[in-house]
Amino acid sequence: MSQHLSEQEIIRREKLTKLSEAGINAFPAPLFPVSHYSEAIKNTFSEETKESFTQVCVAGRVMSINDKGKVFFIKIQDAQGIFQLYVKRDELCPDEDKSFWDNVVKPLDLGDIIGATGYVFVTKTGETSLHTQTLTLLTKSLKPLPIVKRDEEGNVFDEVTDPEFRYRQRYVDLIINPDVKDVFVKRTKLVNTIREFLNAHGALEVDTPVLQAIPGGAAARPFITHHNALDVPFYLRIANELYLKRLIVGGFDWVYEFSRNFRNEGMDRTHNPEFTVLEWYTAYKDYFWMMDITEQLIEKIAMALHGSTELQVGDKTISFKAPYKRISILDAIQENTGIDVSNMDEAGLRDVCKQLHIDVSPTIGKGKLIDEIFGATSESKYVQPTFIIDYPVEMSPLTKKHRSKEGLVERFELMVNGKEIANAYSELNDPIDQRERFEEQVKLMERGDDEAMFIDYDFLRALEYGMPPTSGIGIGIDRLVMMMTNQPSIQDVLLFPQMRPENF
Repeated sequence: MSQHLSEQEIIRREKLTKLSEAGINAFPAPLFPVSHYSEAIKNTFSEETKESFTQVCVAGRVMSINDKGKVFFIKIQDAQGIFQLYVKRDELCPDEDKSFWDNVVKPLDLGDIIGATGYVFVTKTGETSLHTQTLTLLTKSLKPLPIVKRDEEGNVFDEVTDPEFRYRQRYVDLIINPDVKDVFVKRTKLVNTIREFLNAHGALEVDTPVLQAIPGGAAARPFITHHNALDVPFYLRIANELYLKRLIVGGFDWVYEFSRNFRNEGMDRTHNPEFTVLEWYTAYKDYFWMMDITEQLIEKIAMALHGSTELQVGDKTISFKAPYKRISILDAIQENTGIDVSNMDEAGLRDVCKQLHIDVSPTIGKGKLIDEIFGATSESKYVQPTFIIDYPVEMSPLTKKHRSKEGLVERFELMVNGKEIANAYSELNDPIDQRERFEEQVKLMERGDDEAMFIDYDFLRALEYGMPPTSGIGIGIDRLVMMMTNQPSIQDVLLFPQMRPENF
């Protein structure tokens, strides 16, 4: 397949040919001993510390070149930020032979990766810079970077904002939009904070299968694949819940997993077909305990990332300071619509949907109808962290029935800024009740509900050995990162979101 090259790309390839003809490898494979990084130098260099900066080795991508003839001011970008190199021809090439200057330095392009050694000083304009004594071309960039505008410090003030370009070519997005990298640094810090919190409380991190014979643990449409060696269909997991519960049966008291899940459903600003969920299960606990510890964890994450429990999310200020409001889903619907749906049958709920102009499928049952009503009328109203609790039993086939409220289960969803970021239960551990719930799901499947659950007979067998009273939770990591980094779309917190394939 032929490659169409722009004029700039042709020029860069011509430069590559000239480098080769001059005996210069544009893609060398040396060990380049970087000793210092940009921000560390800027933050620690002073008149008192300058003796520590007489032999410095830096490397990075060329982001700007100021050609003064026999002197170049080159801004490079490393893992920490932007740093300036002062490059003087007669110091770099002290002999009569100026071929290195002519063949390597003068033809440098934006995007090239270079290394330099020298000593740190402050220019007449007050900028901390490297007085370059040696310069090495480490990688020749064959494609030009998108043009962005930067101030004198190298900070971008005219970003490339086209999402189609940014999400497809995240590697370029990270180069030219410095705030993007910070989002993913915070994402890792968030995950590490959770790990530290759970490990300190005695939880054990585990791994469970991604390829599953039965897509269990949630009501969702799975991706289907085929296992050639076994000659059977397999599913990419939609949840890891049932495997983690098997481990509780096996004697672990508290297990957790950061699970990559896959659901063959719609895509929008809060949904991606591949996403990350933290799930944990703790023996001898219930959903009241789970609400308490979830508040503690979310508050700790906000403090770890921002040093405050108050965060700006869009145009709203959200406080993650515990405790959080708690309200039942039925009371929430009544609070926001004035309609009491607590004792309605399926026909009554369908009438409510019609009255509220909510379009619903004829295949779904009572539980999903209530979920649709809540989603359409109430979900967006809960901006501050709120636990929506005590769901109808039809909505929650894996949840223990409420100890005091007939027809409900001990479940909560944590809503923040109108979106669910966590879902938790007092787990159902009665194998007979669980079998009946699964059988109800099969009836929904027969009606055409392609998100209804399969029966997992092995999981039922595990429950028959006895699972202690247990509480479990799933926390949507992607949505939580969106909240904690003030990002409007899930694609902004995924390094490589799914997109329609390009035609090259």
